[in-house]
Amino acid sequence: QIQLVESGGGLVQAGDSLRLSCSGSERTFGNYAMGWFRQAPGKVREFLATINSSGGRTYYADSVKGRFTATRDNAKNMVYLQMGSLTAEDTAVYYCAAGPGFPRTAPDSYPYWGRGTQVTVSS
Repeated sequence: QIQLVESGGGLVQAGDSLRLSCSGSERTFGNYAMGWFRQAPGKVREFLATINSSGGRTYYADSVKGRFTATRDNAKNMVYLQMGSLTAEDTAVYYCAAGPGFPRTAPDSYPYWGRGTQVTVSS
């Protein structure tokens, strides 16, 4: 079972950029598509982006298209989410997830999840 750990969250100002990282524990990391989600207080978990197992294909939610970029480095068992032009509406706990198939946007499509990292954007 793959273990995922997010990092890179923190407090930033509106307009800033931030890069989140997610590390995977297994050598099979490269077999999984990876997804990024976020959840703000009182809201449902929201799909942001997914990247296929090789890293050659990505798919984004309309709300972040053009601002967020997902990449991965399978040699390091890492996936990244580069976020730009952040606003207060981007404040949430951000999660990475691993699962089969691409592109998948439903949280239930991903059996493996990290514990999340908090991103707070001050206006």
